[in-house]
Amino acid sequence: MPTEIPSLGATNSRRVVIVDDEPDFARGLARLISGHFNDVETAVFDSGEAVLEALHHQSAQVMITDLRMPRMNGMQLLAKALSAHPELSVVVLSAYGTVETAVQALHTGAYDFLTKPIEPEQLFRVVVKGLERSRLLEENSRLRQLIGRQDARSELIGEGPASQRVRQTLATIAQSEYTVLVRGESGTGKELAARFIHRCGARAGKPFIVVNCPSIPENLLESELFGHARGAFTGADRARQGLFTAADNGTIHLDEIGEISLPIQAKLLRFLQDGEIRPVGANQSRRIDVRVIASTNRNLEAAIEQQFFREDLYYRLNVLSVIMPPLRERTEDITLLAGHLLRLACQEAGQPIKELEPEVLRWLTDRPWPGNVRELQNVLRRLMVFCTGRVIDINLVHRVLLDQPSASTQSKVPAQAEGPPGPYKAAKAEVVDCFTRAYIDDLLSATKGNISEAARVSGLSRVALQKILARLGERAETYRSPPDTNTA
Repeated sequence: MPTEIPSLGATNSRRVVIVDDEPDFARGLARLISGHFNDVETAVFDSGEAVLEALHHQSAQVMITDLRMPRMNGMQLLAKALSAHPELSVVVLSAYGTVETAVQALHTGAYDFLTKPIEPEQLFRVVVKGLERSRLLEENSRLRQLIGRQDARSELIGEGPASQRVRQTLATIAQSEYTVLVRGESGTGKELAARFIHRCGARAGKPFIVVNCPSIPENLLESELFGHARGAFTGADRARQGLFTAADNGTIHLDEIGEISLPIQAKLLRFLQDGEIRPVGANQSRRIDVRVIASTNRNLEAAIEQQFFREDLYYRLNVLSVIMPPLRERTEDITLLAGHLLRLACQEAGQPIKELEPEVLRWLTDRPWPGNVRELQNVLRRLMVFCTGRVIDINLVHRVLLDQPSASTQSKVPAQAEGPPGPYKAAKAEVVDCFTRAYIDDLLSATKGNISEAARVSGLSRVALQKILARLGERAETYRSPPDTNTA
């Protein structure tokens, strides 16, 4: 008479199910496993039909099944169980083990094969490996589902080891609600990482607000973030909700968090401690639910030592952390990434999809890319614009990128004097200074003196760009178009 189907227990435990038409033997295995593993539940079944019914309602990680059973034998059960539960690790056992039987079981999908009588230590080793295998399979399946949510423009492209580690870290972080600090050089995809975390987490579908902290003037940043009451300052003729309120129940990404002033840092710290904001000029605080993801390319530890950044805020932000690898550390991804970025550039410009010839791909792979993915994207956009055909070849690369320096660069690179060169450091400093002046001239000319746009294009922070301008004695205003005095 069949025994009653046992429950598999709570859904948060690791479980091993044992299937054998000899109940005493099956219960003996269960006692061995339960006695050796404190965190493993066991359940005993006397037929394949019974265990399949139970697995339909509750999962297990490992199944140990006898080979010879009436109605449904071990091989049949193995095939049906794996068809419905591919992450299950199945161990087949038999008192009549042969090499042919073992090979057949493994080819059918069994994780391992044991013969009776079973040595306890051998049993324990198989259970440990089976549990770990099932955990990894379940984790990989979950990550594939999470990554599948990403659209083309927010996808973290790359199949190399560094890219895979970052994706797995971000997907794991997404399952929590803690504050996150994303670190890395300019152009490594810190905003993409923040979007990935948001879309893979419980707040997906809720607001995702990006704040480029350096792009907002310091005297307006507090109002932008936390809002203001009517009459809070001159010109505040009505109340305004801030970006934190707009992100309620969602996520706010504070980009370049290392550039904000100490007073704003204090207000942000209060929110992270209490979950409350107080608009500028308001008498009462308001409680909101926002997950904070901050990012920076600065060395915050050094900023703390120099008293530019609050240590208590650093520890509030750095609950979970991820470092985005620079492009030079994942060169194996450049071919895939270049193809993706070129397709996006063509779509942005409304042009037919273009291709990169192999020699161009080799050239791209060999470059150091100090500007990381953003620099690669700008190069591909430039090549796409000047490509009149369907294929970007190395001749176009030489014509557009290598052989045609800008007029400003040509005029500012120092002429090579006759005779031996001067000291290395002095010569290098002069070349770097000339390059910087030429680059800034081209940058501000192209952006018409718009500092925020220039910072975005160059990958520099607004503060860093302003420091370079001050050192060079340049003013952004001189690049701005004069007002049209002929307008009626």
